[in-house]
Amino acid sequence: MKIALLGYGKMGKVIEKIALDRGHEIVLKKGRNDNYDGLENADVAIDFSIPTSAIANISACFERNIPVISGTTGWLEDYENIIALCESKNGSFIYGSNFSLGVNVFFELNEYLAKMMANLKQYNVSMEEIHHTQKLDAPSGTAISLANGIIKNAHYTNWTLDNATSSEIHIEAKRIENIPGTHSIFYDSEVDQIEIKHTAHTREGFALGAVVAAEWLLGKKGVFTMKDVLGI
Repeated sequence: MKIALLGYGKMGKVIEKIALDRGHEIVLKKGRNDNYDGLENADVAIDFSIPTSAIANISACFERNIPVISGTTGWLEDYENIIALCESKNGSFIYGSNFSLGVNVFFELNEYLAKMMANLKQYNVSMEEIHHTQKLDAPSGTAISLANGIIKNAHYTNWTLDNATSSEIHIEAKRIENIPGTHSIFYDSEVDQIEIKHTAHTREGFALGAVVAAEWLLGKKGVFTMKDVLGI
């Protein structure tokens, strides 16, 4: 499989190593100011860039009929426009706030727990996410996905980084050097606390999931998620 890497920072380099180890070829490594020369030779593109580049990167792929895996967060105000463009071009697309296989299992666990806790009004839910100091967006896309999973299954209507009302989920976002990503969800009552937590030890888990998703997407048309990739 010939892969275009759109974004060649730390994540891009880890994805490159894993892709090569799995027998794939890298035909484009696009940094922030590079052009798209060579994109037309790719079987699939993997976008781990920055929020201000993601829309142009994804759109360039759809215009060239290249399937896209995007793990860039912080651009989702344009998500519906991107989905519309994908559909108009009969394209192929997977967006994930987190491609880690473990995190995607954690997403399912989070929703299952939220359903179980929905009628236990004595518990108040809150969240904490910790990432490295180079991460540009806060809260993380993963934290937002987790919060939305709770909102879908409980009485909460929104999340906030500020003081939360009874209908909001408070997210505390911390930035600490050399932390790949830690996400915790707390259900607190006066008598006890329930906590579920996912801790990433390295970036390899995110990168492997992205390459697995690219392998799965090849030859398919439409908009998919990691649930489709993992069959969960």
